[in-house]
Amino acid sequence: MANILLVDDISFIKKIEKNVLESSGHVIVGDASNGEDAIRLYREKRPDIVIMDITMPVLNGIEALEKILSIDAKANVIMCSALAHERILLKAIKAGAKEYIIKPFTTERLISTIEKVLAHSK
Repeated sequence: MANILLVDDISFIKKIEKNVLESSGHVIVGDASNGEDAIRLYREKRPDIVIMDITMPVLNGIEALEKILSIDAKANVIMCSALAHERILLKAIKAGAKEYIIKPFTTERLISTIEKVLAHSK
């Protein structure tokens, strides 16, 4: 079980993630719609994992990832994006994302990615 922060500007994506994750025993400690809110909630909640979109208003996912890692170098951030462009995903991994999920994702992919990140963070 992990405490998870969901970050996406599309509410139905967060709802799908929330349903899948809660039914798998995880706890959603908060959700944000932009990178600035993600940073604020990360400071407040200190989740085990952040699942974050790349393309968002105010502050994009890669910028938010960098700021979260400056707060906590061991933060577990999984990027989740419809942008399957290798260059963007590589930039997210180089910036410090632990993993990535491409939308649309399967339930199995979401759960296995979280389990993989949790296993490597112990």
